[in-house]
Amino acid sequence: MSEETRSETYAELASVGPYGVRPGHALITMVEPHPGHEYAYNRWYEDDHYYAGAMAMPWMYAGRRWVATRELQDLRGPEKSAVARPVTAGCYLSTYWITEGRYDDHMKWTVGINKRLNHDARVHQERTHVFTAFQDHETTVYRDGAAGPRDFHALDHPYAGLILQVIDSEGPAERAELLERLRTRDLPRRLTGSPAAMVTIFRPTPLPGDRMTYVKQVEGVDTRLTLLWFLERDPRECWTEHFADLETLGTGAGRVELVAPFIPTVPGTDRYVDELR
Repeated sequence: MSEETRSETYAELASVGPYGVRPGHALITMVEPHPGHEYAYNRWYEDDHYYAGAMAMPWMYAGRRWVATRELQDLRGPEKSAVARPVTAGCYLSTYWITEGRYDDHMKWTVGINKRLNHDARVHQERTHVFTAFQDHETTVYRDGAAGPRDFHALDHPYAGLILQVIDSEGPAERAELLERLRTRDLPRRLTGSPAAMVTIFRPTPLPGDRMTYVKQVEGVDTRLTLLWFLERDPRECWTEHFADLETLGTGAGRVELVAPFIPTVPGTDRYVDELR
């Protein structure tokens, strides 16, 4: 393909299809670097992969990395988690927003670029994907109604912490009931007076068959909800008062399989790497 043809193709692709700002989809990936490789993993992800393997791609318009120090890992629950085994696994979390309606377009690019990165030895192998899934946005519940940042601001706004929560239900119908209960009752009540400004809710989508082999297929496509709680305070400062009982959220309609607090990384630094173990 000539340079001129490539340029024309980019112009054509940009002129059609959705191009709103709503985070219709997300990539949520929790990863555990292998012992002894923490610094190398952090530098690879920060210096290369966050950009070449994520932010440089079409329709992935916002991203943020988070870290769980050992102190934060020890706050997690439940002890027997269907997501993280052990529950402390996965000390780094990356979250990305994808433009609504552009999931298929983005996936074609991400599979292609990650194959290329792997071929060019630009993929750090000393890590385990604990929880990695592309997700479709279901709803966002706000503490302050129409005031404050919206969900499309969430990965750029300087939030002090984030809680990843995963809830499983018995089936698709039960998940729909759980979502409605969370949206209309449980989350508005929990957010009132709390340090959490919003909760975004997603449901996982299956990964394509030609995904990279080091990423396992997504579980719970028909039964699982993923919640991201965006906090205005460090979770270590307010955990006991506001979030220690999150394992009971949705009781009777679903089973909480993970509650994991994080704080934001400091891009370009190795801050917190020496606090992971």
